[in-house]
Amino acid sequence: MSAVRDPVVPISRPRAAARLLRYAVATLPLMPLQALLLALGASLARRLPRWYHRRCCAILGLEVVAHGAPAGTGPTLFVANHVSYLDIVALSTLADLSFVAKREVASWPFFGWLARLQRTVFVGRDRRRVDDERDSLATALADGRALVLFAEGTSHDGTRLKPFKSSLLAVAELAPEGRPLTVQPVTIAYTRVDGMPIGRHLRPFYAWFGDMELASHLWRVLGIGRVTIEIEFHEPVTFARFGSRKALTRYCEETIGHALAALNAGRRHAAAPLGLP
Repeated sequence: MSAVRDPVVPISRPRAAARLLRYAVATLPLMPLQALLLALGASLARRLPRWYHRRCCAILGLEVVAHGAPAGTGPTLFVANHVSYLDIVALSTLADLSFVAKREVASWPFFGWLARLQRTVFVGRDRRRVDDERDSLATALADGRALVLFAEGTSHDGTRLKPFKSSLLAVAELAPEGRPLTVQPVTIAYTRVDGMPIGRHLRPFYAWFGDMELASHLWRVLGIGRVTIEIEFHEPVTFARFGSRKALTRYCEETIGHALAALNAGRRHAAAPLGLP
């Protein structure tokens, strides 16, 4: 029996240039508007990113397929695996979210500004400052925000998980506004391109990890066809159910790992693609 090969993915420079232009036209005028809304404390500042990212998905050729649904209102910590910067675009179409990112992202040209406009919480990697980082996250959650934490602490190739960092889930022990914090595991998988299954040799076309250069990787993404990103929301839980941070971390890692393997293998029944307004 012959081996199954990944489909060839053509990269179109005209497509990449057209998408880049449309992305710039959609993004640049909204950046000062969002900055103004944040300065005024307007409620629209929470909702605008979701609308914006849906437009970005249409421009960039990202088809988001959701399994399950985000937890209801109130402070929520979404714990997810991390494959690419595209994760942020895809997740942001499904709920009004802010993200937890490494402190270095704040200084990145352009993308650092975009992160701040979505009220990203920046944290360091120094384990001696775990309490300070936890307090920063707790403040954001107490404000009623939903945060996405990429628990691996870095991105990967989308095939297997890296070990989750239990220190990052220290905030789960807190109770914003006197209520147990809702923690919801979320699995992100890049499964198809132009309707054809993606094998592990094609995942680096979308996954951004290691020493990949951002500009060249983004240009390649812009030139490829339509990619399907499947996002599975798992059962919401609380810290009290597990009793320890390590047990909660292990639950999230195992839940997401099993779902990632299933989605990559095409064993999950597909839901209807997210409709654009």
